[in-house]
Amino acid sequence: MIRLAAALAATVLVGACAAPADTSASGHSATTVTNCGRQLRFDRPPSRVVTVEQSSTETLLALGLGERMVGTAFRSGKILPEYQAAYDKIPVLSAKQLTGEQLRAATPDLVVSSFASNFVKNQLGTREELQELGLPSYISAVECPRDESGTPFERLFRDYENYGRIFGIPDRANALIARQRDALRQSTLTSGKPTVVYLYSVFKDSPYVAGHNGIPSDMSRIIGAPNAFDDVDEEWPQVSWEEIAKRDPTVIVVGDLADRGIPGDSAAEKIAMMRAHPVISQLAAVRENRIIQVPGIELDPTVRSANSLRLVAEGLKSLGVAR
Repeated sequence: MIRLAAALAATVLVGACAAPADTSASGHSATTVTNCGRQLRFDRPPSRVVTVEQSSTETLLALGLGERMVGTAFRSGKILPEYQAAYDKIPVLSAKQLTGEQLRAATPDLVVSSFASNFVKNQLGTREELQELGLPSYISAVECPRDESGTPFERLFRDYENYGRIFGIPDRANALIARQRDALRQSTLTSGKPTVVYLYSVFKDSPYVAGHNGIPSDMSRIIGAPNAFDDVDEEWPQVSWEEIAKRDPTVIVVGDLADRGIPGDSAAEKIAMMRAHPVISQLAAVRENRIIQVPGIELDPTVRSANSLRLVAEGLKSLGVAR
């Protein structure tokens, strides 16, 4: 089993935080961006942003936007060291899932989330409801393959580009895109076609794995190591252990979500479940410890996703199943 220094590698990939952004509207023209089928117009850069979870929080921190953030929620992993000081200055509105009441109490002028599923009536409210209150919402383009063109990483880079336009920081956005494009280029395999299962979480003994058109699916495409469940047209389908065994992957990538605090979230728990299961424990990948651990947050749309791409590529090479 491979344990990799994920946070350190992420530091190399995404670089240090940019300087805090100028929050004035001076010299900033009104801009309109298209996001998941909606037109969002900004007459001035937002200055009171709430991020719904850690993945969107760290993405904005990577762009030096900490001083424009008035709230965050749902930390699912350790904050990267280079973002910790900026993160500590942002009010944590909820340790877990943010409610609509908590969101509105922060009086934001923009709410940002990596996940479309947060914008429903019994959570934050729908995007339409928030817009009626004068609150625009931004969802990662990775979540909207039917509305946004391109591969998942291309859609993630479109997020950076849109943030550059919304906040008036195009140079920072372009620099981040360039760094991560370079990381993607360096993560291809020269030989071997190992198949991979990305095990994200286990809830009530049901595993959730990466399907088609999400970040892990694109990792497999870029690296050249097919995702064993890429034929399933869901980002995170619920499957059975027996179905994983039937696919017989060369390697299993396990997302570590230990800090999220839900039973079955840590990598150690997932690995223990596989080794105790009467069927999946017989897989060669399990018997021979062909398991790669990555931070679970990096399998979602975030500035850190390029880091796990690198970790998986390096892990496959270290295991001797690819070069």
